[in-house]
Amino acid sequence: MRKRSIKIFRRAMLSILLLVIIALIFPTWTPGIKGENSISTLGQVEINGAGHEVMIRGTDRNNSILLFVHGGPGCSEIPYVRKYQQELEQHFTIVHYDQRGSGKSYHFMEDYSDVTSDVLVDDLLALTDYVTAELEQRKVTLVGHSFGTYIGTKAAAKAPEKFIAYVGIGQVADTVQSELDSLEYTITQAKQADSTADAESLERLRNPIERGEKYTPRKLVRKYGGAARLIDDNRDYMLGFLLGTEYNALDVIRYSMGVQATQEILLKEESTNHLPDIVDQLEIPTYFVMGKYDYMTSLNAARDYFDELGAPEKDFVVFEESAHYPQFEEKERFAAWLMGVFNF
Repeated sequence: MRKRSIKIFRRAMLSILLLVIIALIFPTWTPGIKGENSISTLGQVEINGAGHEVMIRGTDRNNSILLFVHGGPGCSEIPYVRKYQQELEQHFTIVHYDQRGSGKSYHFMEDYSDVTSDVLVDDLLALTDYVTAELEQRKVTLVGHSFGTYIGTKAAAKAPEKFIAYVGIGQVADTVQSELDSLEYTITQAKQADSTADAESLERLRNPIERGEKYTPRKLVRKYGGAARLIDDNRDYMLGFLLGTEYNALDVIRYSMGVQATQEILLKEESTNHLPDIVDQLEIPTYFVMGKYDYMTSLNAARDYFDELGAPEKDFVVFEESAHYPQFEEKERFAAWLMGVFNF
């Protein structure tokens, strides 16, 4: 009887091990799109000597290109973004990529201690060249989100000839100003919720935040509605990791290790080198798209930057129901707004 139990246990362990191995190495892909001229590709592209994961999707590869730059730092949106861009895929060719050291672009045994925003800007410009050559187009519209706007704004300033326009969603501006806005908001919300412990812990962070040494804890920003109102982005990640086709279990490990390897370095750079001090002029049409309740990158800080930023054409667009993810939280309105900008 005991021998039989041992055999059953061993078989169970082998089955579990087999399932783990399959989950780790399971092939990944992005689902196809119907249409003779459609495109739906996912794979590694070598950019500036480093492998970058690139996803391109659209019903017609001749449609104008939207190149999205994810935030975090290190937080790829490839695992879940398809659910929010079905309408966009009908009118644009959508490009997402995992930045150097992020997500599927994290490679084991590589050293990412020297990654800077300038490195990521150069990667983005080289990727732009790859995408335009691959799709036989001249330019792309550059769309940054959150920390991706730090990279995107600098790229648009460095090589405006590559881009039709720049769109900053959850635009980074003066980090200290933004974090103080976030701090005041979360303290006020905590007090209204009678959460004395949260309010007191936040108040203790005031001086370090004023010195640019700390951020308002994102856990509390989320708790009090300053990150997302109409979606659950953490749940989107979990479902994407578990059920999506673009990432397997090994990629989830890469994602986690990439955040650990690059996020602190890049956030420190952002907090000590404020974007308004770096870029005060863009030579292309520029649009800031902000959620009214965004306290990850505050509306007030972004508006102050917008007012100071020079551009041949610019607009500041506020989505009234959203926080940090207006392109997802109000996806229909975002798609309609984009199509209006491009005269669809």
